[in-house]
Amino acid sequence: MIKIDVFIKNKNWKKKISNPHKYLNRKVKNIENSISFLRNKDVNFSILLAGNKEIKLLNKKFRKKGKSTDILSFPFYDSNKIKKLKKKNIYLGDVILNYYKIEKKNFKENFNKLWIHGFLHLLGHKHKKNSDYYKMHKVEKLIFNKIKKN
Repeated sequence: MIKIDVFIKNKNWKKKISNPHKYLNRKVKNIENSISFLRNKDVNFSILLAGNKEIKLLNKKFRKKGKSTDILSFPFYDSNKIKKLKKKNIYLGDVILNYYKIEKKNFKENFNKLWIHGFLHLLGHKHKKNSDYYKMHKVEKLIFNKIKKN
């Protein structure tokens, strides 16, 4: 089972998604069996719905970049170790999303693509090399298509 703890730092999020916690937890129910690593595990992660100010501060503090960005992911486990975990209860880490960097046209679609991207980083996916990018993009599309129905 996947559970997302949602924290809202910027009130503009509620203008687009009235109940982000309910919305996101409904979406993840569709993907629990899509990723073999997640089967038979209780997985939890958090999403902070922020704005430019909050994400800029976190980007500067943790990545030494003094600018705003669309998303930050903070995996709890190293990408080499996560797939080897035998534990049943796993905290994956944190994802921070910036309201102002999501295109307002088709907001929910763009929001879904972004949180899925962050979620995959928590699962150890990277995209520095082209081959890794294509693998990650393929999984992103698979998950996006599964949640699109609900």
